[in-house]
Amino acid sequence: MRIHQIKQGDDLLKSVRTITFLALCTILLAGLLAACSGNKGGNSGNSSDTSNSSNSSTGSGTETKTDAPAPSGKEIKITFFNTSAEVNTVFEELFAKYHEINPNVTVELIPTPIGGAQIEIFQSRLASGNPPTISNLDAGHIVLYKDKFLDLESVKGKYEELTLPGAVDGGVFDGKFLGIPWSAQGYGLLYNKRVVEEAIGGPFDPSTIRTRDDLAALLEKVDAAGIPPVMIHGADWSLGAHYFALGFSLQSRDAQERFQFWEDLKAGKAKLADNEVFNGLMDTFDLLKKYNARKSDPLVANYELDSADFAKGNAAFYFMGDWTWAVIGSMEGRDSEFGVLPIPISNNPDDYGNGQIPYSEPKLFAIDNSAATPEEQQAALEFLEWMLTSEEGQKAIVEQMGLVMPYKDVKAESTNVIANAVAEYVSKGQTIDISIINYFPADYWANNGASMQKYLVDNIDRAALYQEIEKYWQSVN
Repeated sequence: MRIHQIKQGDDLLKSVRTITFLALCTILLAGLLAACSGNKGGNSGNSSDTSNSSNSSTGSGTETKTDAPAPSGKEIKITFFNTSAEVNTVFEELFAKYHEINPNVTVELIPTPIGGAQIEIFQSRLASGNPPTISNLDAGHIVLYKDKFLDLESVKGKYEELTLPGAVDGGVFDGKFLGIPWSAQGYGLLYNKRVVEEAIGGPFDPSTIRTRDDLAALLEKVDAAGIPPVMIHGADWSLGAHYFALGFSLQSRDAQERFQFWEDLKAGKAKLADNEVFNGLMDTFDLLKKYNARKSDPLVANYELDSADFAKGNAAFYFMGDWTWAVIGSMEGRDSEFGVLPIPISNNPDDYGNGQIPYSEPKLFAIDNSAATPEEQQAALEFLEWMLTSEEGQKAIVEQMGLVMPYKDVKAESTNVIANAVAEYVSKGQTIDISIINYFPADYWANNGASMQKYLVDNIDRAALYQEIEKYWQSVN
């Protein structure tokens, strides 16, 4: 997830460009952008429970609400700030449905444009004293504005019971439960099964790609067949949050060691040029760059076009997340079978990352505590519970948005074949803990992503890339 945002009108874009830029923290994805990520970036809480990772009902016996009563008889309007804008329409349909059930409660959408300018809008509303009642944000931005959000301790136990083990932990910051999880996302090297099999002349077994050399041989064969091998989305959120930031998560399976490396980098004690993981990650990026379908114009970064071209077979692979199904799923004339590969960063198949994919609960619902009235906060809580537990809400999220919910009793079956492929890795425990990025500054992906864009178009070499990124991190307190 990183899920990413759709385009707004020119007037909105012109207005937000004047606001000081504070970039989004991952996750497809990256957030998946943002693409979708979107942050669009990732929280902790990975689960290896096979029965729960596929969005089928487990029959847990947990009672869920289908009709949420209004908190009072008076008219209440709550606002909803959305950084998952590719599903704006679905959210608005849910808001209308809820209003039918609760005529005195109106939920109004505050949309955001794709890519940048999302958090500038949020900042602007905070500064004007008119913050959204509910905000759909990446964990990193909830951390940044944690003093502005309501402590949800009163409902924490309820959501611990409703969600998969560890999912709620991703919404706890400084001991306070500030964000309610609602979707789970994974990313990696997506593949179009039909295109790959046509290129290699037979069935494709993704388990055979365990090393960089394995991937290189496959991409060479696809290229020789006259098919563009891989799509690199040139947006800063994809390059900075989803690709380069993966190097921090892959430093170690141990969280303490990951954080120690980060601290050492900020202190100037660690050098990227000496780091085996980052060098391996960039060696693989060089391989992807060599076979990039967008080589002639790599920075266009049209998310809808890239996703559509991949879905129609104009590239065999696509570095992106399962959130792209929001674009692909409803397309006419698309292919039907897709999967996901890890990004191999070495030629040792047993190295961490070569057999795992990044996975997280990247987006969280937070409720304002700076201007919202108690009545508005209660209305927000009741609406969110209805949306996340009712059959109507779950079907909208799973079937229409094409997302996976980290919940135990889901009354909908996922139509997102990419998310279902991700779920296979989750069920086997083959995931990468990317929660460290929740603690990164909000502008990290834009800064690191800008450096990666220069590298993508050969404006800088790897030494200069590392120098720019090290300089950024050493400027971070």
